[in-house]
Amino acid sequence: MPELRTETMTVNMGPQHPSTHGVLRLVLELDGETVCSVDPTIGYLHTGIEKTAEQKKWQQVIPLVERMDYLSAQSNSLAFCLSVERLLGLEIPERVCWIRVLLAELQRINSHLVWLGTHGMEVGAVSVMLYCFRERELLLNINEMIAGFRMFPSYIRVGGLREDLPRGFHDAVRSFLAQFPQKLDDYEDLLTKNEIYRKRTREVGCISREEAIAYGLVGPIGRASGVAYDVRKVFPYLGYDSLEFDVPTRSEGDVYARYLVRVAEMRESVRICQQVLDRITPTGAWAADDRRITPPPKDQVYTEMEALIQHFLIYSQGFTVPAGEVYVPVEGPRGEHGFYVVSDGSNRPWRVKSRAPSLLACQALERMIVGGLIADVIAVIGSIDVVLGDVDR
Repeated sequence: MPELRTETMTVNMGPQHPSTHGVLRLVLELDGETVCSVDPTIGYLHTGIEKTAEQKKWQQVIPLVERMDYLSAQSNSLAFCLSVERLLGLEIPERVCWIRVLLAELQRINSHLVWLGTHGMEVGAVSVMLYCFRERELLLNINEMIAGFRMFPSYIRVGGLREDLPRGFHDAVRSFLAQFPQKLDDYEDLLTKNEIYRKRTREVGCISREEAIAYGLVGPIGRASGVAYDVRKVFPYLGYDSLEFDVPTRSEGDVYARYLVRVAEMRESVRICQQVLDRITPTGAWAADDRRITPPPKDQVYTEMEALIQHFLIYSQGFTVPAGEVYVPVEGPRGEHGFYVVSDGSNRPWRVKSRAPSLLACQALERMIVGGLIADVIAVIGSIDVVLGDVDR
């Protein structure tokens, strides 16, 4: 009987594939249904945002960085503004800090809802996507209320905020926070004990605590592997050290553990928002009282020549930032996210470099996928929650 000869097959998954969460290309080597090797290929969404930022005035960089990780726009602009404000030595009013915390936590819930809906749909739970996007619309409505834009509000600015909170803001947020915990229970009723979902996700895409640390994995991926690292706890900013919240962790390191961590994170974000909302007065300071950065009030612009000149200079020339370099991290929806900012003392940044958690997650894909089945590749990609705009920049 002749010897049976077999060979592996190479398959392209992506970049035009709905389940690669953007334009990620995976070159898979398959032995039947088993993945023998994988070569993640990035670069299809390269926008050159970091380089473009060098030609923009400081405030003009904010709409750019919001479009890197387009599911966590508020966290991006917050990280950039904190870095620039440290170079400027600005003291931000307490009310502004609490508003920023509230917006960042609402953005975390927003991002996790998109993740949960799309991930559930990819593994066959289509109903979850419809429910998650229903609640996400309420959060987009709040973005539209404060700035007129739903996905990229550019509301957080260097020195404070774009303007004061609108009427009805507190009521809209309270209404969302009151009903959202029950919605989370509904999601869990659909997935947490669903036997089909558990079989698709448990012991799939495993990565150990040591490997997570070695790969630099942070955020929900690292915490699902037992790495209890959260920038809000380790390097507190904006008063997070005065808030009561827990950092959810698991030890399994699989797709199911990442799901449980993100659901728990949404519950913790609700806790944080409820505490912070009570500390935000309906009216008050919405920017630092520093005329180098913040334009004078309109009544002064209309009546005082000095205020008119300052208003004109800020909007035409921008402001200068003392020479230096700084990196300020924040805890974004995908983990530690920050901007390394270098100033040469001019009205434009000399260098802006992003620490992108999605890029580090992509490099660990090979470790999570090889040895598993091709049917599990989609579940693993969904579980790491990468945004390709954050990867390529």
